[in-house]
Amino acid sequence: MSIKRKSALVIVDMQNDFLPGGALAIPQGDAILPKVNAYLELFERRGLPIIATRDWHPPETTHFQVKGGVWPIHCVQGTPGAEFHPDLALPDKTIVVSKGMGADEDAYSAFQARDAQGRPLPDVLRALGVRHLYIGGLALDYCVRFTGLDASRQGFGCTVLLDATRAVNLQVHDAELALEELVRAGADIAVFETLTA
Repeated sequence: MSIKRKSALVIVDMQNDFLPGGALAIPQGDAILPKVNAYLELFERRGLPIIATRDWHPPETTHFQVKGGVWPIHCVQGTPGAEFHPDLALPDKTIVVSKGMGADEDAYSAFQARDAQGRPLPDVLRALGVRHLYIGGLALDYCVRFTGLDASRQGFGCTVLLDATRAVNLQVHDAELALEELVRAGADIAVFETLTA
């Protein structure tokens, strides 16, 4: 399985607050960093677009438990927790898109994110001629899952990079259920070796 033409790499929310020591640390979230960096290098070498998403929440939002949401305070705009992990080797040409900026939005999907010019991700992808997304990052059962489902709904192909993602697993089988849902929606599953063989 080689990398499809007209594709892009989407790395989801590799931010300090989602990694060990962060406000909403995902178990073994840091274990995927070497593989994520390998994908970044691969796509950069192929000259394919790379998109990095980030949670970029205001200080007060209904996304947080203190305002009735599910999650502890995390990835507040301009804080160290919202920064990309220092070991994440994002190329200079990486397009950063931000989501969850409203006071009353959860915004799990990268398709709800906007770039620095305010363009929604689907517009960015279409301007680049992208038709297929390779998706990794955090977390499989939330932002990766919703990004993959939205990709399928909006007519993009989707491959989930199994070795470059981890799940929150609020419930013990959330990762497996997320993968099943993604496959039902038409997503492929791959690991690094299958794309470079």
